[in-house]
Amino acid sequence: MKAVVYKHYGSADMLHLADLPKPVPRGHEVLIRIHAVSINGSDREALTGSPAYVRMGGLLRPRHPVLGSDIAGRVEAVGPNHTGFTPGDEVFGELPGYCGGFAEYVCTHGKTLMRKPAGLTFEQAAAIPQAGVIAFNGIVKKGQVQPGQSVLINGGGGSAGSFAIQLAKLHGAEVTGVDHTHKLDFMRALGADHVVDYTRDDYSRSGKQYDLILDLIAYRSITHSARALRPGGTYFCVGGSTRVLLHALLLGRVIRMTRNRNVRVLVVPQNREDLISVTELCETGAIAPAIDRVYPLRETAEAFRYIEEGRAKGKIVILVNRQ
Repeated sequence: MKAVVYKHYGSADMLHLADLPKPVPRGHEVLIRIHAVSINGSDREALTGSPAYVRMGGLLRPRHPVLGSDIAGRVEAVGPNHTGFTPGDEVFGELPGYCGGFAEYVCTHGKTLMRKPAGLTFEQAAAIPQAGVIAFNGIVKKGQVQPGQSVLINGGGGSAGSFAIQLAKLHGAEVTGVDHTHKLDFMRALGADHVVDYTRDDYSRSGKQYDLILDLIAYRSITHSARALRPGGTYFCVGGSTRVLLHALLLGRVIRMTRNRNVRVLVVPQNREDLISVTELCETGAIAPAIDRVYPLRETAEAFRYIEEGRAKGKIVILVNRQ
């Protein structure tokens, strides 16, 4: 089978198309013929080997040669002990270990997959899992946004940010999106009431305060970010530098006790329950995956370069196999 592989940490130049053995499902596994896979922050981090925590599975070189966690495809075969799906089922979801998706086939246990709704294309389904579930947790499940609250989303023009803006508006919040200059109109189109160009303005120094800040690109000082919270407000950081994440873990309790602001790292484990909740909203049209571009598998490296240049708005999807 064809797959996009890499052997060393680095840029998109590390990625190349290769032939790998087609996997065979064993035990409780299911074999999926992948139709589409989307690119996430976890893929970019695993490619570069940064932040440092992504090297826990391989200090000097990647442990898994194939990136990609968010897939959509069709079940081709199942192992002798698998009972969840049957051949022919259209499925989508995340792959355990956040790897294996940039390939024509993959074997997995299927516990983090669900059946694809007929009303969603494979490309749309592949764009939902990781980004949608992160946004759902940050805004709804753990963020518990209420009507009339003020919400700021740093990285609002990215993959998870595009879902977060829609979810915050859906729950009646006044939404501010922060991103690069060329993503401002995109965030407005998603429903953002206000937009901030981070190349010109620093939201943490504007004097404005928010009930919830969802920081999807956490590189700013935790103490500065907490300054933009109202008393009792919450700051969640998801991606970003190891330094900021550690500061959030170490200083969060101190800031909560001395300033009455909640500063936390948002930990979002892979799970089917939250994926179902987000997908139901996509099915009804309450929110929608925002897909910027679709690339064929052979152009996966070019897709990563497009993201590396900071041009991507919303999700980038790789079309692996046509139906």
